[in-house]
Amino acid sequence: MSKLKLISLGCSKNTVDSEKIAGLLQLNSWEIIPLNSDERSDVSLVNTCGFIADARDESIQYILQAVTQKETGRTGKVFVMGCLAERYRDELQKEIPEVDGWFGIAEMDKVIEMIKNEGEERSNIAVPLDEFLQTVTTRAISTYPHSAYLKISEGCNRSCSFCAIPLIRGKQRSTPIATLVEEARGLAAKGVKELIIVAQDVTAYGLDLYGKRNITELLRALLTIEEIEWFRLQYLYPHGFPEDLLDLMASENRICKYIDIPLQHIDTDVLRSMQRATTEDDTLTLLEEVRRKLPDVAIRTTLIVGYPNETEEAYRKLKSFVEMQQFDRLGVFTYSVEDGTPAFPLGDTVSEEEKAARASEIMALQEEISLAKNTSKIGKVLTVLVDKQEGEMYAGRTQYDSLEVDNTVWIDTTNKLTVGNFYNVKITDAEAYDLYAELV
Repeated sequence: MSKLKLISLGCSKNTVDSEKIAGLLQLNSWEIIPLNSDERSDVSLVNTCGFIADARDESIQYILQAVTQKETGRTGKVFVMGCLAERYRDELQKEIPEVDGWFGIAEMDKVIEMIKNEGEERSNIAVPLDEFLQTVTTRAISTYPHSAYLKISEGCNRSCSFCAIPLIRGKQRSTPIATLVEEARGLAAKGVKELIIVAQDVTAYGLDLYGKRNITELLRALLTIEEIEWFRLQYLYPHGFPEDLLDLMASENRICKYIDIPLQHIDTDVLRSMQRATTEDDTLTLLEEVRRKLPDVAIRTTLIVGYPNETEEAYRKLKSFVEMQQFDRLGVFTYSVEDGTPAFPLGDTVSEEEKAARASEIMALQEEISLAKNTSKIGKVLTVLVDKQEGEMYAGRTQYDSLEVDNTVWIDTTNKLTVGNFYNVKITDAEAYDLYAELV
């Protein structure tokens, strides 16, 4: 059996791409193993992220690790794909000539062709790209067997000044509803119970295909798949937020009461410079509407500190906004200068030390908020999806917690639970980012 060492970096969209490649190879007698495995592989593949500087640095470190393994005989050829390869291919080819092939985001068919030529079996498994991207049966789920991502579109039509994604992945290209329902049915047949719907801009789904925002219609179609018990939405852009989506979420118990809405900032001058097409008033109105229609909603957001025109006053307004809104989940990025983006000419006016201090201050505030919210749950009964057993505890999540980024509910092993099943548990204790519970 031929072996591929694979690592997938960056976002959940990359995860889906890697799962499709791995699944197709598995059907053709390949074994997929981690990049850090001591076993020898025929090929190593690094699916990279190129979003911000830290992500690029991480990707390069893994590429160099694969190259070292090649030099020491622990792997054959090394191939690199994904956002970093798409954006910096020419420079990287010169800097790391030991890599045997660089492939952009629209070249997964070429990646497959190159990999299969290095295997013991030279069977023809190349697939036309359009067919390959929509293949259902070849998806190898790399998360938990009961939880999977569904990527509903590629690319983004937004022009946020700080973001390089449109430069890398191009304009939005939505996948038709019928194709997505077919893929979701295939995932349900594999045992998936939680479907996490992702895209660069979920709220814009369908604009390119149907001439309107069709995320609500897509959800209605997906809800016909009875085996899937939780539908979760991630990356809901605030501008153009479809209000009918909130109505559907309010009426359907299988849609998690979870809004992942990257607001980035609250100061109107900063938002305008960021080209976010929204203002402070727009943001406050939207959040009020979300909470009015979904009173039990958990709101997750991400913010950027240290943007070039973020004054001390603008930062203080952002901090006050966090304190006022009491978000359930929150992450902070420090501004990263990106070549070719509209914000690039603005320079990098806030020092790295000041950026880090601002990020730490907001995260310290959020830790207090999170602890208070979690403490208020003590004594309550919540439904939990069990992800795994870890030592003497089971680890699970509520509908308010997404995969890999949010709270964990720890349940003692006094009672035997089945991973991948739902249970009602009573919260007995809380920390800032963890809950402890017992089976009801």
